[in-house]
Amino acid sequence: MSQTVIQVKDLSKAYQIGQIGTGTISRDIERFWLTKVMGKEDPFLKIGETNDRSIKGISDIVWSLRDINFQINQGDAVGIIGKNGAGKSTLLKLLSRVTSPTTGEIKIKGRIASLLEVGTGFHPELSGRENIYLNGAILGMRKKEITRKLDEIIDFSGVERYIDTPVKRYSSGMYVRLAFAVAAHLESEILIVDEVLAVGDAEFQKKCLGKMGDISKGQGRTVLFVSHNMAAVKSLCQRGIVLENGLVIKDDTVENAVATYLTGNFGIQNHKIFSSEYDRQDFTLHELGVNPVGKTPNAILDEYQSIEFNMLFTLKHSAKNLHVTYVLNNEYGETLFTFSHSNSGSKLKQGLNKINCKLPEGFLNIGSYYLTFYVIENSKTTLFVEKDILTFTIQEGERPIGSWMGKEPGFIKPKFQWTIE
Repeated sequence: MSQTVIQVKDLSKAYQIGQIGTGTISRDIERFWLTKVMGKEDPFLKIGETNDRSIKGISDIVWSLRDINFQINQGDAVGIIGKNGAGKSTLLKLLSRVTSPTTGEIKIKGRIASLLEVGTGFHPELSGRENIYLNGAILGMRKKEITRKLDEIIDFSGVERYIDTPVKRYSSGMYVRLAFAVAAHLESEILIVDEVLAVGDAEFQKKCLGKMGDISKGQGRTVLFVSHNMAAVKSLCQRGIVLENGLVIKDDTVENAVATYLTGNFGIQNHKIFSSEYDRQDFTLHELGVNPVGKTPNAILDEYQSIEFNMLFTLKHSAKNLHVTYVLNNEYGETLFTFSHSNSGSKLKQGLNKINCKLPEGFLNIGSYYLTFYVIENSKTTLFVEKDILTFTIQEGERPIGSWMGKEPGFIKPKFQWTIE
């Protein structure tokens, strides 16, 4: 059984907006004595609100995190995901002891190496080489340990030419290259990485993901990773924690966590059942959905799957020569293509029809798509049209560590036959 290295219990963090303080010196001293010396809760903390940036609040106290509970075992690679303002960076700062919690407790076994912001822990007047020793000393490492790793760190960072230059002259990309190299190679038991890798170029991002994979799977060290790149999260992590407005809404396998982030709580719905809104004189539309072939409705869709559109449709009059047509638009409102069952030679029958259309494996690229639905009579008269009747998203598929991460140009990505002689 794996050893628990991080245990978080009833963790909350409140921030005060605007003027800070109780209003009197005596109460400020009392607050300091009770919270800092006695370790008790703040008696002057007002009732706060959930940290939802999209609405105006009535309180000057907001909860960046509220009643967070989880534990992480040695060797786990955990992705912390959520929208901007969800509380991800606050959580990592609490775990890294950059700031202290308002309530709750954190128990950690082992040394932590954190990469929270570009240049965190670097002294701008010192050279890159001197900052390597400084960071190692902060982590509690001896000079001999750092010296043993020095050449490896410099080589990984790719900034050897500037290693004796003060880091205040580094670009943001050079900063993060050296900072990650230091954090990853110094012998800490827990590595915490925030969204800073986005500053680096694609080649260095792939290199970092490969190194974090080695740290977690090869060396048995624990990795906490925050990113908005779901392909990177899925390739590196086995578990995901989803935050929304300071609350944990999902703590599960990385696949289920990513699905919750992309679909479950953020408005994307790829399956709809209709009651009577589309009951017309000639037809009734009962159900419409898109899902991976062979999987259940609302299953997550990714770029490598074959997907299918399913419809339940009742034709009320056999004499009517009707067919259904889909028009697929991208997130910019541009029409990608039109497809209809009439092109296959199939015809609707009177009564209930189960209509299925499959797209080839890996046909649609990463992105959001909007489906418009038509009912056409005699191939020329539009009886019914509903724009954006269905919305769905294609997310990043599972890619091997070290491969290209992110969306490639275009909206479709068909597989062509290639030969090389």
